[in-house]
Amino acid sequence: MTSPYSQLDAWIDQHFDEQVRFVQALVRVPTDTPPGNNAPHAERAAELLTGFGFEAERHPVPEDLLQAYGMQSITNLIVRRQYGQGGCTIALNAHGDVVPPGEGWKHDPYGGDIENGKMFGRATAVSKGDFGTFTFAVRALEAVARPSRGAIELHFTYDEEFGGEYGPGWLLSKGLTKPDLMIAAGFSYEVVTAHNGCLQMEVTVNGKMAHAAVPDTGIDALQGAVAVMNALYAENRRYRGITSRVAGIKHPYLNIGRIEGGTNTNVIPGKVVFKLDRRMIPEENPADVEALIRQVIADATDGFNAGRTDEGISVDIKRILLANAMTPLPGNAPLVDAIQRHGEAVFGEKPSAVGTPLYTDVRLYVERGIPGVIYGAGPRTVLESHAKRADERLDLEDLRRATKVVARSLLDLLPAS
Repeated sequence: MTSPYSQLDAWIDQHFDEQVRFVQALVRVPTDTPPGNNAPHAERAAELLTGFGFEAERHPVPEDLLQAYGMQSITNLIVRRQYGQGGCTIALNAHGDVVPPGEGWKHDPYGGDIENGKMFGRATAVSKGDFGTFTFAVRALEAVARPSRGAIELHFTYDEEFGGEYGPGWLLSKGLTKPDLMIAAGFSYEVVTAHNGCLQMEVTVNGKMAHAAVPDTGIDALQGAVAVMNALYAENRRYRGITSRVAGIKHPYLNIGRIEGGTNTNVIPGKVVFKLDRRMIPEENPADVEALIRQVIADATDGFNAGRTDEGISVDIKRILLANAMTPLPGNAPLVDAIQRHGEAVFGEKPSAVGTPLYTDVRLYVERGIPGVIYGAGPRTVLESHAKRADERLDLEDLRRATKVVARSLLDLLPAS
């Protein structure tokens, strides 16, 4: 007699071309964030889900909140599949918002082109591909061995790039969902149980604009910003001596990802603004990290101003994101065990349970006591996926096999009668 696992695998194989077309259709609707006009993608996803007999609840975030947040539109989706009284509710979350494609693409970033067994396009790997993983895992489960108890919820959200507060955070804070367990979009060769936190800050260095022919009449904000940034980079070098105890996570680090300022080549810049990203290992206290960054900036400012006869530069600092680290909850063991067991059966190797230096909106579930892990369709590393770089891609065999792993795991967690 054929096992239920083999039947799930067979169903997924039989419908795999359909799954690929589903992912392509989602990749072809841009969700660049910024500007963050993501409601059209949610509508397209809901339309496609309806074709499978899934009713997608639409949960829009008010526009006035989003405008202050720096985005244009968000409609988060929940698909609820109730199988009977009792049992647990498992949420499967993937996010549709992505960073803009940038330059250097050989493939259309919104084309979903397939070449040599890989689909190319922005968000193929992170994480529109896992819209497909989770949707087709649920479809396979219901076709082959519909559970008799419990429930599954698909959470397709649109605020991971800005931190998640108006994605999963919105659904959870409004009481729209309260699952017992959750799996979030990830990659196929690891089960991620912990991740870094992230602090992002906007630093404005104020000087005094002047004509370049008489530079001494101004205060060069760019020179001041360079002094501050050099101090931050020195701090970043110090972080290499701080080691996390979590496998897969090495040490904290700091990057300056954006800088702008000045008005023209022949003008001494009076203001420079830069944005920094500080990744925090799970062992760090976010309040202490932020206080130290502020102190480093203050000391560098004082150093730049020392001995000057003018008033020197001033610095304004604004926190734009604080995402706490994700730490494992004891209740995640059933998820880890099931995914590792079936990952080994399907891929031929057991996926390690590790941490990742990324930060995700999974933490928002874990912070509310909901055990979660990160697992989905993707390569061994972010580098291989080209996520946030040109020619992001998804190996279609990873998509196929990860869908089987998730479907099998759901069957273990929500057994049929």
